[in-house]
Amino acid sequence: MPGHVRSDEAGHEEPKHGQQQQPCRSERKQQKHRGSTTTTTTTTTTTTTSSSTTRGGGGGAGLAGERHREERGRKAGEGRSNLGFISRTQTAKYSKMGEQPIFSTRAHVFQIDPNTKKNWVPTSKHAVTVSYFFDSTRNVYRIISLDGSKAIINSTITPNMTFTKTSQKFGQWADSRANTVYGLGFSSESNLAKFAEKFAEFKEAARLAKEKSQEKMELTSTPSQESAPGELQSPLTSESINGTDEERVTPDMPETPDTPQHTEARAEPSQNALPFSHSSSNINKHWEAELAALKGNNAKLTAALLESTANVKQWKQQLAAYQEEAERLHKRVTELECVSGQTTVIKSQKTELNQTIEELESSLKAKEEELERLKAEVESANEFQAQKESLAMKLQDTESRNQALEAQLSDLGQRLESSQQEREAFCKSLRSLLELLDSKIFELTELRDTLAKLLESSSSS
Repeated sequence: MPGHVRSDEAGHEEPKHGQQQQPCRSERKQQKHRGSTTTTTTTTTTTTTSSSTTRGGGGGAGLAGERHREERGRKAGEGRSNLGFISRTQTAKYSKMGEQPIFSTRAHVFQIDPNTKKNWVPTSKHAVTVSYFFDSTRNVYRIISLDGSKAIINSTITPNMTFTKTSQKFGQWADSRANTVYGLGFSSESNLAKFAEKFAEFKEAARLAKEKSQEKMELTSTPSQESAPGELQSPLTSESINGTDEERVTPDMPETPDTPQHTEARAEPSQNALPFSHSSSNINKHWEAELAALKGNNAKLTAALLESTANVKQWKQQLAAYQEEAERLHKRVTELECVSGQTTVIKSQKTELNQTIEELESSLKAKEEELERLKAEVESANEFQAQKESLAMKLQDTESRNQALEAQLSDLGQRLESSQQEREAFCKSLRSLLELLDSKIFELTELRDTLAKLLESSSSS
């Protein structure tokens, strides 16, 4: 809203500073009918000189006019008391003089900017207590909130008020008597629902109380109208100026202390004229004084009616301005309703996107885990590769050494083969030598035997 409404650090949802949030349709209707809801719907007609002079006795007309003005002043006072706010002292006394709140909650308080009618202006730096009170003296329900000794909300609930939830934790209502729109930012949706429920309950109670008061006013106004059936109405009355709204005329009438004095002065000659009826001069003076008093009253009443006429023109201009503002707000509400029509689609898309984001986040997390695993495998593979290279180098060295050993082995084999051949040749020559030696030994043995035989033969001979 305001804009909309985001959630801030306190856990409650409320418009940020400078954020724009338009009053809803109910506030637009209440501002449109502000002129008709802030004043009472009953009126009494003003008695002019012609109505006073046509009655049978001047004293009776003066007393009737005095009662008429007193009744009118009383009703005007009641209208003004309904229009006005109670003071800060009276507001504070609600919690000190036996008036207990019917319902209380805590919320951040905002008011619509009176200049732009668009931005929300915070009236409390932190969450404050907002309470419902019953004003037994005026038989009305009020919404009151105090920030220290300052009354930041003092709103009388009327039957035409509407509390609107503009977001999950923010609600607002328009007070046409204060000419403003109040906004409350709650910490939870349940608190907002409870406050709205109480608002509807007290609004219905205010409607019933208003109906009862109207019935009482009708019952009290019927005898007063029947008591003076012969009074004539002035051609220029408040009904001809502004319908039946009495308070648009009567509050501006100068009800000064001089008026009852003139009335008494007008009544006394009529009562004192009876003892001196035998004197025509005294009668003439009496009627001249009566006529002068009536002329003075007529002049005052005429001035009051002219002043009220000027006020009515001013009120009509204000009403036209309010109607223009209401039309502008109606267009704005229509735009916001068009935008809010897309809210469901946007929310569904947002939900789908959130699900997609969650799925992507889970997939990303799985990919990151797999990436970490692959990195570990790559590191181990690098270690294996280094080991493989070192083993390959060792293998190459071993192969080169093996080749050298094979060459040496081949050389040794050749040498062994040649040595074996030489040995065989040596053995063969040695065998031949042994055979030759054996033959020589055999020959020597034979030679020895021969020599021995010769020696024997020589010795024997």
